[in-house]
Amino acid sequence: MLTNVTVLVNDYFLPAGHRHIVCGETAWFTDMTAIMKEEFGPQGVLVTGASGYLASHVVQQLLQDGYQVRGTVRSLTNPLKVDPLKKLGEEAENRLELVEADLTNEECWKDAIEGCTYVCHTASPFPMATPADENEIIKPAVDGTLRVLKACTGKVKRVVLTSSVAAVGEVHSTGVKMTEADWTDLSKPNVDPYTKSKTLAEKAAWDYVDSLGDDDKFEMAVINPAFILGPVLTQQGGTSIDAIRRLMSGKDPMLPRVAFSVVDVRDVAKAHVVAMTLPEAAGHRHIVCGETAWFTDMTAIMKEEFGPQGYNPTTRTMPRMLCTILSFFDSSMRLVKDRWEIVTSFDNTRMREVLKIEPIQPKPCIIEMVYSLIELGRIHKTPQYKGRPASQ
Repeated sequence: MLTNVTVLVNDYFLPAGHRHIVCGETAWFTDMTAIMKEEFGPQGVLVTGASGYLASHVVQQLLQDGYQVRGTVRSLTNPLKVDPLKKLGEEAENRLELVEADLTNEECWKDAIEGCTYVCHTASPFPMATPADENEIIKPAVDGTLRVLKACTGKVKRVVLTSSVAAVGEVHSTGVKMTEADWTDLSKPNVDPYTKSKTLAEKAAWDYVDSLGDDDKFEMAVINPAFILGPVLTQQGGTSIDAIRRLMSGKDPMLPRVAFSVVDVRDVAKAHVVAMTLPEAAGHRHIVCGETAWFTDMTAIMKEEFGPQGYNPTTRTMPRMLCTILSFFDSSMRLVKDRWEIVTSFDNTRMREVLKIEPIQPKPCIIEMVYSLIELGRIHKTPQYKGRPASQ
């Protein structure tokens, strides 16, 4: 029986018959994960349509959180799409990769998703005018979503899909708050093509995920944002961007009596980033919205901030009869007519209690959006323009 053993530790012989504490430095779990991320690389995230209004904020927040981001654009040679993304900060230089991909091309998505752990598939734009054929909106939305999901099958851990409150119940007011359990009834009259596209695309996504076997299964979380406002990072267009530019122009002598549940783009982007990894988000829809604002509420905010700087947004309300008459000649007025004085309320409990996001108020959201559009040259600078206040 051995009674006298000498132990070799770090090239030193320790005498037998004693206890020896062998330790190094103290490390927090966050220290360990930081070392792992440095050595093995951050987890990869694919963001589709990366140059879009919402998607660019998703990319920015993912980079700030340390992820390796791959963003898809339709053309790498288009500086309007590519350059603003490359200027998102030092993180973009080291951890942002841009690749070409098109929702009409099934083959390109296999390569785009390769090596990614998560996918954020962002929303399609809201049309300002009703197309002659509604399938011009519906078919690309449904088919494009399914192409991305099929490429994800058996490859990724979770997909975060951008839907809309339009898929919850945007068109017809019920007088009660609508929740994630509600779906827009497409059998009702006057449901516009955009609402149909968002509803059918989201339903197709859930049906596809539910149909997968255990070996192919991936998790999915859905974000249902309201009318998105807030600062703009790129030169890409968008319905809310076009709407704010038009309101700021003052070219419309009167505004329709239309209200939207609004939300800041930064809150919507944060919802995507949080829902990407939060266990409680998987398998759920998440309404992301703030307060309801009428067009005249928005222009009143603009008038207060930008009126002294040479801008004259319209604040008068249009008579309903005039809207009805104009709807016979202007397709955008047809959309407006169907929403006249309708206030649809949404329950944002999951946003606040599960995702832990408190919505930014409409006033700073609208003001920061207008300043960003002026600085990007999307709204002209007047001689009286003073620029963004130092506190913002």
